[in-house]
Amino acid sequence: MKFNFIKYTAALLMSSIVFISCNNNDDDVVGVVATDFSGTFMQKDQMGRPAVNTVFVSSDNKDEFNNTIPSEQNAKFQSMFEANLKGLSPAYANEGDTNALGLDAAAFTGLLATDVLNVSLDGTTTFYDGENVLTGRALADDVITVELLLIFGGEDFMENPTLSNDNVDANDKDFLTSFPYLASPW
Repeated sequence: MKFNFIKYTAALLMSSIVFISCNNNDDDVVGVVATDFSGTFMQKDQMGRPAVNTVFVSSDNKDEFNNTIPSEQNAKFQSMFEANLKGLSPAYANEGDTNALGLDAAAFTGLLATDVLNVSLDGTTTFYDGENVLTGRALADDVITVELLLIFGGEDFMENPTLSNDNVDANDKDFLTSFPYLASPW
């Protein structure tokens, strides 16, 4: 019973990332204010890969994770990521279980614990296109579904099908072919 609650809570958290609201009220803009870059600035949040920080970093560790430079995150947080992954996903219930990338829980969470968005400098830039994986992120990439598949889908993306898709298959409007590429608001 507790495992099902955790599993459904994780799926709810991951899928809630896709539900965001925007305010297109430009009436609040009074004038252009110059940004003041003097002083001391601190990093407050990291989100190289959407939803990863949200789901795998325990609430007591959010501030520490967000203020840790990526090169130190794996050593500090991989074991917590692995424990949380095994607690959430039945696809990693048995020793030796892997995801579709062939990564077991330790290797996969080692990859996730360093919260950066990798970018291929000489190949396809995509989150996942069936062949290339985590080589960047194209605007139309279905990032949340890819993450759900890698977390819950098992070796062949077929395990736990109800947890492996956010069922949002496309943007509500086509992306533009030139900068700024994002579709205009409704």
